[in-house]
Amino acid sequence: MTALTEPPTLPATVPTTSPAGVDRGVRIAAGSALWAALLLVTYWWTTGGGLGALAEWESGLTSLGRLTGLVASVLLLAQVLMMARVPVLERAFGQDRLVRHHRVVGFTSVNLMLAHVVLITWGYAAGDLVETPATSWQLVTEYPGMLLALAGTVCLVLTAVTSVKAARRKIRYESWHLLHLYAYLGVGLALPHQLWTGQDFLSSTATTVFWWSLWGASVGAVLVWRLGVPITRNLRHRLRVSAVVPEGDGVYSVHLTGRDLRLFPAQAGQFLGWRFLDRKGWTRGNPYSLSAAPDGRGLRITVQALGDNSIRVAQLRPGTRVLFEGPFGRLTERARASRKVALIGAGVGIAPLRALAGGMAYAPGEAVVLHRFTDRPLFETEFQDLARQRGLRVVPLPGHRRGHDSWLGDGVARLDDLAVLRALVPDIADHDVYVCGPAPWAALVCRTVQAAGLPAARLHVEHFEW
Repeated sequence: MTALTEPPTLPATVPTTSPAGVDRGVRIAAGSALWAALLLVTYWWTTGGGLGALAEWESGLTSLGRLTGLVASVLLLAQVLMMARVPVLERAFGQDRLVRHHRVVGFTSVNLMLAHVVLITWGYAAGDLVETPATSWQLVTEYPGMLLALAGTVCLVLTAVTSVKAARRKIRYESWHLLHLYAYLGVGLALPHQLWTGQDFLSSTATTVFWWSLWGASVGAVLVWRLGVPITRNLRHRLRVSAVVPEGDGVYSVHLTGRDLRLFPAQAGQFLGWRFLDRKGWTRGNPYSLSAAPDGRGLRITVQALGDNSIRVAQLRPGTRVLFEGPFGRLTERARASRKVALIGAGVGIAPLRALAGGMAYAPGEAVVLHRFTDRPLFETEFQDLARQRGLRVVPLPGHRRGHDSWLGDGVARLDDLAVLRALVPDIADHDVYVCGPAPWAALVCRTVQAAGLPAARLHVEHFEW
């Protein structure tokens, strides 16, 4: 088994020129660019007679169909860029926030795309609902690129339907993730239709350059960051399983070795997508976070046996080849703005916080871990070692949950959550707080720390979706 010693203690200072400011600028620039693109296509629609066409019923339907198609196209490409693993966006937003934006933009774009189909077809049918089905068939069979566009629409609708929360609860994560990749196919199939029949895409040199640039950036980002970079990193590092260690309560730590790990790009607190090449279903990756700070000699992830793939982790054999994608997430020291740090975790969610506790810079007494567990705390010995060697304060929060409105265990003093937090960490508002655990539990923690006066900018929470 590869020894996973902690890196040397770093100077307990936070740079005055924090990367948080750079990331904030990137977020503002990205949001501004999206709104500028939407306003630009709306301006071109207006100058192309879009507003004037609204005076008549038939032309108005077609004109609104053009506008919804333009806006839907921009949003479809924007969501591709959001999930293309572009490093500057990953660092600025974090995977959790990108996923949330991706969902909103994705559902909006699909709804607008369906509105585009209905309005355009209805307009081409001279506003006659009875003639609309026949017109739809004529458009699909006679206009260039329309059959491909129909196939792309089906793929995108399938992706949207399976992303609805009610549907996701009935689908295995691995299957959902595989189905979600059809979104790329759907967006790709729409391109010929836009370029062959879309007058708004070819009306001027400026519009042509705009749309080709946007498509080129989207395709390039996918090819580079979703394909090229992962392939290159896997060929370079050639990860293999070195050992699987049971941690108790169905939790296992997987130790990994490989080549040139001193150059492995991950930071403490991040997660990666993992595929173990020894079993059925290896094509479906799962996101697991690092549970120890990378030290240049080995890596460690810690997994709770819940889903189909994670259950099989206990049977992994030493020497098993591993493919990875990432790293992802902003639950790292990069987001930090103050000297004091509080790490609050529950269950296997303590894993990335364990890595942060070992990899972060802090002086004795500047960092505290609040560890919620039911029966046995994970990494108990390791946290004790960090407490002894680096002055980390470890506060156990044992017991079953008090109820749905509390994030504390019944082994803690019978006070309300805010009073307990202030008793344990009186100056919590002066910390950067990192939270990791089940989403409903984490939401309660966030509510409590903000009620204690913590600024939102120093609250860092991320759910490992990808």
